[in-house]
Amino acid sequence: MTDDTASARSLPAEATTASTAAAPAARADSTTFAIILSLSFCHLLNDMMQSMVPALYPILKENYALDFAQIGLITLAFQCTASLLQPVVGIYTDKKPMPYSLAIGMSSTFLGLILMSMAHSYPAILLAAAMIGIGSAVFHPEASRVARMASGGRHGLAQSLFQVGGNTGSAVGPLLAAFIILPRGQDSIAWFSAAALLAMVVLVGVGNWYARNRHLGKPKPRAAAGTPGHIQLSRARVAFAIAILVLLMFSKTVYSNSLGSYYTFYLMHKFEVTVQEAQIALFVFLGSIVIGTLSGGWVGDKIGRIPVMWFSILGVLPFTLALPYVGLVTTLILSIVIGFIMASAFSAIIV
Repeated sequence: MTDDTASARSLPAEATTASTAAAPAARADSTTFAIILSLSFCHLLNDMMQSMVPALYPILKENYALDFAQIGLITLAFQCTASLLQPVVGIYTDKKPMPYSLAIGMSSTFLGLILMSMAHSYPAILLAAAMIGIGSAVFHPEASRVARMASGGRHGLAQSLFQVGGNTGSAVGPLLAAFIILPRGQDSIAWFSAAALLAMVVLVGVGNWYARNRHLGKPKPRAAAGTPGHIQLSRARVAFAIAILVLLMFSKTVYSNSLGSYYTFYLMHKFEVTVQEAQIALFVFLGSIVIGTLSGGWVGDKIGRIPVMWFSILGVLPFTLALPYVGLVTTLILSIVIGFIMASAFSAIIV
């Protein structure tokens, strides 16, 4: 009687323990779309504000009599902070996670936009571009980490949704520049600092979720050698594979940034279109990157990521070679195709 009673009493406790243990697993296996979509929205705002920098080039070139080398230095100042600082931020936050670093980093973008709207000298423009880049450097590695934590194992889909937000923002930026900044001048850039404040508010909420769910970002224990599905790779082979992926990302980024920085000037010089028309064409090109990123992530989850990367690398080549030799309409069409194919591998490379 006593043993049976003890067994009966122990059942609820065992059931409670099992359900408690299963709760984190259930949360880990489910895609937390609210967090991913929040990050995608903030990525949209972040990259929209970033895209204001190249969208301003025609105005800055005219107002300050800049040459193309000086325009390139603005891009360099922006990219040095936006890109080269990202690994430093990633290494630091790997060792010491900072849930609220996303909101803190966005404050640098806020200050950079205010300074860009008030800048009346070339050094001040360079400093403003660098500050906007710092915000981007802090945002991207941590936001990508949180998107993966919230993916529930659907890494390609999560990265696609995250990246498509940024690409949409990059595409919208030139359009806003064409219809808001161009007619109203450099001072109107300050209006977009409100987007940085909105992003900071949303990212505080994301930081709260991150702080409560840090266990989702912890690496899983390594499988012992000889267990089913275990693949033993040498450090040299892993380093070589990562180097190839970095090289691919480098080439894609150089190409896309070159088009993003000089596409408007190319159209204005070769086809004598207006600044507004050139900005709209840039919007269309960047819009194709949005669709390519989302499609590539979904296809990569279905058929594998290596075929998507091969398609992106080789598929864009003939259209790129033909681009300088065609008319305006064909240039626009080829740009859309190039943007779509080039962006299709982005999520696959990140994952």
